[in-house]
Amino acid sequence: MVGAEMPCASDLIKWAEQGRLHVKYTACTTTAALNADTATFTIPATAPTQYQTPASNPLFGGGPLATNNVNGIRIGQTVLCQQENAANVLHAIVTGVGTATIDVSFYEANGMPVAGSGTTWTIWIYGSEFTKGTSGMSASVQSFDIFKDNSPIILKDKFTVTGSDMTQIGWVEVTTENGASGYLWYMKAEHETRLRFEDYLEASMLEAVPAETNSGAAALTPSLKGTKGVFFEVAQNGNVFSGGFPTSLVDFDSIVQRLDKQGAIEENALFVNRAASFAMDDFLAAQNSYGTGGTSYGLFQNSEQMALNLGFRGFRRGYDFYKTDWKYLNDPTMRGQGTASGTVGGAINGMLVPAGTTNVYDQVMGQNAKRPFLHVRYRQTESEDRKFKTWATGSAGGAATSDLDAMEVHYLSERCVCTLGSNNFFLFRA
Repeated sequence: MVGAEMPCASDLIKWAEQGRLHVKYTACTTTAALNADTATFTIPATAPTQYQTPASNPLFGGGPLATNNVNGIRIGQTVLCQQENAANVLHAIVTGVGTATIDVSFYEANGMPVAGSGTTWTIWIYGSEFTKGTSGMSASVQSFDIFKDNSPIILKDKFTVTGSDMTQIGWVEVTTENGASGYLWYMKAEHETRLRFEDYLEASMLEAVPAETNSGAAALTPSLKGTKGVFFEVAQNGNVFSGGFPTSLVDFDSIVQRLDKQGAIEENALFVNRAASFAMDDFLAAQNSYGTGGTSYGLFQNSEQMALNLGFRGFRRGYDFYKTDWKYLNDPTMRGQGTASGTVGGAINGMLVPAGTTNVYDQVMGQNAKRPFLHVRYRQTESEDRKFKTWATGSAGGAATSDLDAMEVHYLSERCVCTLGSNNFFLFRA
């Protein structure tokens, strides 16, 4: 389903992705003294805003959600407080909540193992506790969806041949990039223009970025808006392996651990350049007990006379991974500027894409829908299909639309890519 396409009727595609069920607060600080039984923790302004509560709730001072750093923490809940970069762990119950602070009482005697000043803590909720005959929880929280959107862009191209050139027949034997072969006339150039335009359609879905405020593109008249390509979306909201590409099981274990914290999708596709593919082959081969002392010929009585396959198409390490060489990342006229180490600045060496579909709420359709994690949306109605339009104008070659002594072949598409669940994607780059 990676290459799926589907139509849309709007110039804005908007969908909602469910957020996390639980929230962890990091970089929390306190000034509690050594052995203190209670403490006041300050939650930083960068705390997750996964939860919301009614703005009129006195527990949060009646202020708007945006000014509240402690979304989701309520009196009576039990929290785990872990000192960052240390082994100290405390259990506590929340006794008070402010807009940026929480008051806690520890379950451990002589609670604070260190003086709070200068330390940072990670806090997360693991339950609650109430005494007999008391009222229930003093506030409620509601999780909210993460709304994402993207807008299609219009791509165009054109091929022109004059009427005079069309009469000067010169047959050329060719083999084109898509495998076609034979003798072509002037339409060889038109054929290559079409192939080039098809490449641009895909490359735009990968490389495009939205026009930033005050940018030159946004300042044009009319202004351009751009679109969120896959690389942009994954770099902003997904995972980035910044070491070039994984070259050992240790590297891949760090990737698996990150995937554990995300959607834990069972099957994933790896689209990589040649250097990354070889690096993965090498560290997978090294797991063979014969890998360093010679070549293992495998099972089923394989002999040394047979062709030796030194590559791997897939493996399992926590999850299933299927590896594919990506021509786009090897093409020297496009993204193929990588090296054997994969450390060229700005080089993208590969991408991990989760396989299958995910459930989202489609705001245009107004209903829940299953969508591939990665798919293209193009503009289409009953009377207009802008997935891939082509038409001829002029007065030559059978066209009769103007007095231009030539034939012009036009190409147009209006599309964008939707990267659903980008937190499950991985980008391998320098």
